[in-house]
Amino acid sequence: MNTNVSQAKSIIEAPLAPKRSRLEESWKLLKKNRLAFAGLAIFVLFFLTALGGLALTSGSKPLFDPALVRLPEKLKPPLSKPNLEILKPEEVPRLGVYLCGTDDLGRDVFSRMLQGAWVSLTIGFVAVGISVFVGIFMGGISGYYGQLNMRIYDLLIACLLFAGGTFFAVGAFHFALPLLIAAFASLYFHLRRGSRGRLEPRWDWLYRDAVSIDTLIMRFVDIMLCFPSFFLILTVVALLPASIYNIMVVIGLTSWMGTTRFVRAEFLSLREQDFVTAARALGVGDFRIIFRHMIPNAVAPVLVSATIGIAGAILTEAGLSFLGFGVPPPHATWGNILSDGKRFIFDAPWLTFVPGFAILIVVLSFNLFGEGLRDILNPKLRERY
Repeated sequence: MNTNVSQAKSIIEAPLAPKRSRLEESWKLLKKNRLAFAGLAIFVLFFLTALGGLALTSGSKPLFDPALVRLPEKLKPPLSKPNLEILKPEEVPRLGVYLCGTDDLGRDVFSRMLQGAWVSLTIGFVAVGISVFVGIFMGGISGYYGQLNMRIYDLLIACLLFAGGTFFAVGAFHFALPLLIAAFASLYFHLRRGSRGRLEPRWDWLYRDAVSIDTLIMRFVDIMLCFPSFFLILTVVALLPASIYNIMVVIGLTSWMGTTRFVRAEFLSLREQDFVTAARALGVGDFRIIFRHMIPNAVAPVLVSATIGIAGAILTEAGLSFLGFGVPPPHATWGNILSDGKRFIFDAPWLTFVPGFAILIVVLSFNLFGEGLRDILNPKLRERY
């Protein structure tokens, strides 16, 4: 009897097997999804290639010079050897062979692809970073403060700020400054008077409720979704000076609508949860509730959207560069390499196939990884693995 009791105590007191952390469990599920894991592997390879391209193609004397012109060596096919008799020592390719051939100016396509990888990666991450920031901000306000009403006075100030900011962004400072000065002056006067202040009875209509914050933001999202994104980007880029920074900002500011909807839906669900109610009961401020408790719980669908959005940003930049509205020279991007090759599609098809296949593989890897990440972060879909 005592032996059985001691054995039972030893079983009860035996340490339990350590539980896997959330990260370890997600990694295990990712390895089971072969397509998503392959997408992650290609993404890591692309990231390392982009970093290597930045290091090898930048500087006054880069190891791989994407701008070096060799007219006698133009339109050389891939894996062809250089003519050492007519080339200077500094013009000989570092690998001793034109790995991806040369273009119509004799520039090494491999070197240009290395530089284009970093440009595409930068545009993808920065543009998606801008869209995620705007989307979280707009969606968070709509989901948390959406039930509050805006008065006509507040709506007019918001319109003045929006119009002034738009003119300031496009460089029309003579229109932007008066609008911004009027907006800030009205806001200052409004704050001095207080939220219940009144001017005269005839101006009482300025303090009437106009529309809720949620309605205003979501109707603006609906208006933005009515415009074809690519043509809207094309129009804005055609009006602005050609610059890599303008491309990143324009792509980011025209692709935040999906993130806003995701965050708003999550905030509407989390706002009624018990832990938010408990935080309010304890006197926790709205700022801490939003950033400490709600955003970490609402970020899962945003990560999936951002991962797939990087692929969309890279594809959009390639399309703009192909049409001649993308990143200007001397920067090489996969889109303008593809654009330069369309004139020689029969004489030098590698100028089209090399960047085309690179764009296809990278975009496909981001999409596959994003789909796998969605399945991992969704508890309802975990049972499939």
